[in-house]
Amino acid sequence: MSRNSILVSAVFVALLNAGCAVRASEPGQLDAAALQAQAARPWDKASLMHTTVVLGSYRGVPVVAEHPCSDVCPQYTVRIIHYQLPADASCASVGGVEKQVLVPIAIAVRPKTFCVPEPLVASGAYYAK
Repeated sequence: MSRNSILVSAVFVALLNAGCAVRASEPGQLDAAALQAQAARPWDKASLMHTTVVLGSYRGVPVVAEHPCSDVCPQYTVRIIHYQLPADASCASVGGVEKQVLVPIAIAVRPKTFCVPEPLVASGAYYAK
């Protein structure tokens, strides 16, 4: 089984465990509890580094988990859960909150702003090292 098929299977199982309806061609709808459950789940830096995984949709907007890394991988891989905004939408228009986090690049980090679903803001669970 390839690494990608294992990853897809793991995400599928995680979404089902979070109570989401999932079809192979369409991510499930997430509610606040499912978003928080996704953010609380452990994740594997080695298998997820340099990937972006669609978690589902919250309020009709796709939510992804992005896993950037730079020079010391997988140790410095981070996970950022955020909206994948349509080109014509602003963060405020979808009910998101703009948050700045440190993203690994080369041998350093740089601040980058993401649009985060509101249920993940208070806990800070949208960003994990």
